[in-house]
Amino acid sequence: MPRRFPEEVLRRRVKRFQELFRSRGVDAVMLRTLGSFIYFAGIKWLRPSLLIPSEGDPIAFVAKGEERFFREVTWIGEVMTYSEGGEVMSMVSKTIKERGFRKVGLEFGLERDAYILFYEMFKKLNPEVEVVDIAPILYEMRMIKDEYELEAIRKAGKAAAQALRKIESIIEPGVSETEIAAELYSYLYRSGSEDPLVYVNVGPGARVHAEPLRDVVVRRGVFVAVVVGADYNRYYANSARTFYVGELGGNAEKALKCMEEVYGKAVDLSKPGMRLADVMKKLDKIYAENGFLDYRVIGYAHGVGLQVEEPPITTIVPSHRAMRIKPGMALAFVHAPLMIPGLGQVKIEDTFIVREDSLENVTE
Repeated sequence: MPRRFPEEVLRRRVKRFQELFRSRGVDAVMLRTLGSFIYFAGIKWLRPSLLIPSEGDPIAFVAKGEERFFREVTWIGEVMTYSEGGEVMSMVSKTIKERGFRKVGLEFGLERDAYILFYEMFKKLNPEVEVVDIAPILYEMRMIKDEYELEAIRKAGKAAAQALRKIESIIEPGVSETEIAAELYSYLYRSGSEDPLVYVNVGPGARVHAEPLRDVVVRRGVFVAVVVGADYNRYYANSARTFYVGELGGNAEKALKCMEEVYGKAVDLSKPGMRLADVMKKLDKIYAENGFLDYRVIGYAHGVGLQVEEPPITTIVPSHRAMRIKPGMALAFVHAPLMIPGLGQVKIEDTFIVREDSLENVTE
């Protein structure tokens, strides 16, 4: 199996990361989140465990029997093996003590792997070690993508766009949310995605992130919102479309036109140097003029990369709204939907790569 990213690219990321956390007096970083593990190792791995000292190469901890394949698909040469999960933290602690690390970084992030259990276990096993959060350093690095990352996002975007085009033909009365999701997952896996994400929301039981339900079915006179997160080499692109079943008119037509206007304005305004909060203010004027201000979810954009939703996340972290758009970012918008009583959710979303003087839509 060929390696997915050049060794020199991954080594360069590690070196830059070491420079950043070493300048803050951190001796080493223990990573347990999948996204950051992939960022440095170049491959996804169950139970990710990577210890990065302030100088020298990282140490990976993998289950006994996995080490040969792990070495084939990564550049990391120093590998320690364990027989059961409980050994990992004790092995890490032993290594930290042997090398005299006194200040160690952990990632207090937004990923599902950032379990408080690991944090508490680490503190208990290393009472003499100062634990600090290095998530801000990681997200600062990961927000600006290199060309290898951007090319993966482009390929993911192509799969997401094709999936949404194909799904339109099966959205008809009587089809359940899970049936729609099944078609999308089938296509995405066959197109090369390894961990796709699909949300489907039919009708007035509006849910912002709607994991599909088997007993919610399409019927006439409601919206069907479909969100796709396709990945390539575990880099995501995010896209969403809203379908209306029946003859369009009235409040449904007005809501769709409003969202189309918001989407167009977001594309026009989201340029390098622009504050995300300033874009939000302009979009709110459109919502207000159309009478939908009270029905919009606050926020409009989020980052895309090794997570389908990563910083900056304007819908979840208010402080991120003060950030400015920079070249090299990959942003998905309009992320926040309209939630229309009796009709459901209205959402139009694409993933854009921010260039010096333009936006590149990878899911158009």
